Amino acid sequence: MENLRKVGADKEDLAVEFLKGQGYQIITRNYRCRLGEVDIIAYDHQYLCFVEVKYRTSRQNGRPEEAVDRRKQRKITKVAQFYLMKEQITPDRDIRFDVVSIESDEIVLFQNAFEAITT
Repeated sequence: MENLRKVGADKEDLAVEFLKGQGYQIITRNYRCRLGEVDIIAYDHQYLCFVEVKYRTSRQNGRPEEAVDRRKQRKITKVAQFYLMKEQITPDRDIRFDVVSIESDEIVLFQNAFEAITT
């Protein structure tokens, strides 16, 4: 289990460096609250982005981004809403949900990967 955590942390480090190269300003990593966790919170110009990082060594279990299913999207949305409330960020703030997909050494950024799920 420790090895999987190390691999996950290494891939998140890779994603952070990739996002910085794309002009993102990283605010926090591994934001946790009682509702769940978001891997990365960052600004991309006017957008406050909640970023999920997914890694796969092969496509045997599907593409990495496919792991961000509706259930995961709902959880990320709830964590984002909690973060906005806790940090007293106004409701008119432009937010976006992005996914960084890492497969072997290929990194793909899906901006606006999904809309907030409130149901």
